[in-house]
Amino acid sequence: MIELFKPAPHQPALPASKVDSHYKKLRWQIFAGIFIGYAGYYLVRKNFSLAMPYLINEMGYSRGDLGVALSAVSIAYGLSKFLMGNVSDRSNPRYFLATGLLMSALSMFVMGLLPWATQSIASMFILLFLNGWFQGMGWPACGRTMVHWWSKKERGSIVAVWNIAHNVGGGLIGPLFLLGMYLSNDDWRSAFYVPAAGAMLVVAFILLIMKDTPQSCGLPPIEEHLKDYPKDYKKDHEQELTAKDIFFKHILHNKLLWYIAIANAFIYLIRYGVLDWAPTFLSETKHFSVDKSSWAYFLYEWAGIPGTLLCGWISDKVFKGRRAPAGIVFMLLVTVAVLVYWLNPENNPAIEMLALISIGFLIYGPVMLIGLYALELVPKKAAGTAAGLTGLFGYLGGAVAANAILGYTVDFFGWNGGFILLTASCVLSIILLAMSMQHIKREAKE
Repeated sequence: MIELFKPAPHQPALPASKVDSHYKKLRWQIFAGIFIGYAGYYLVRKNFSLAMPYLINEMGYSRGDLGVALSAVSIAYGLSKFLMGNVSDRSNPRYFLATGLLMSALSMFVMGLLPWATQSIASMFILLFLNGWFQGMGWPACGRTMVHWWSKKERGSIVAVWNIAHNVGGGLIGPLFLLGMYLSNDDWRSAFYVPAAGAMLVVAFILLIMKDTPQSCGLPPIEEHLKDYPKDYKKDHEQELTAKDIFFKHILHNKLLWYIAIANAFIYLIRYGVLDWAPTFLSETKHFSVDKSSWAYFLYEWAGIPGTLLCGWISDKVFKGRRAPAGIVFMLLVTVAVLVYWLNPENNPAIEMLALISIGFLIYGPVMLIGLYALELVPKKAAGTAAGLTGLFGYLGGAVAANAILGYTVDFFGWNGGFILLTASCVLSIILLAMSMQHIKREAKE
């Protein structure tokens, strides 16, 4: 492991009288670090989608070819989130989080400022693959931080609030693109380099504010501090695990983790199938202008903020911490919204925007729940790897299908074929979430 990434050493324990005040101060500080830090990742995650209409109209690329290039992000991200997630379980998130964002921003600067970067599908695929790999360093570092600084009884709410960071960052890409177009005399490549400049500022913020574990700050484990111990909690959960122990003891034989990982593939196909192709779909079939498409992209992302918070609250308060029932309810409503978005006749832009906003409002709740569920199914020293497994399926399966398979489906069968694929994914995700409700039966027996 790179020396820079090694976990920070434990510091001498603070006096008992200072523990509570230090915990309160540092938790606010650290939450700001992972929230703003992860929002920064999304400033340089999906810029390519806004550039795709220009690559089609001005450079002659087909939708299928661009879908292949875009799939590089998802392929690399899925692999990286799993493999680098395992590294993050044994790393200091302060440096791990900052390094991934720095490298991701640099890849977007290259794509926006060097003409050769968009001259071929191969060059775009390579740069997007690199970007996706560095992006995979974000979620695991944040997941490791949350399971160390917040206990199980409060984690549902904190994860729900933190999860909207990607809506904040992703939603800002549209307005930043419009600002870049204005400042650069309509240079569509500003979709890459203007958000990347913002991401560089976030890197500095992460390095200034982040910390590693409570023990590295002289504090006791959060479970000890709040007297909130999971049922299977042991003192050795505070010990760093080897990669072999993480994989073979806590991941590979965890059946419930595999159910939600497969469900995540279909949820991500819907999430990115709608999001990535929204500018192209709205431009080609609904004749939206570039500014209207950019604001639609923004509203889709930001609608996920109240939706995620509501979904987290429902899973905690209505379903008493059971994640699957809340996910099923939200995915049923996503299915309805996708059908409206698809079947709405032309010249009804208000309905089109409302359907798109509704999908954004609803889809991010199940995304958040699966990530939270994964964290709760393993000891906290394996949290990054568990989250990485669900990400592996979400991106390598669902998001790749949303980019490449959906692109070629639309090329050969039109947008109707694409929406049939999206609707089928809604149904399959609901079935798999229902299968994961074995977790509820197991808890009832205990």
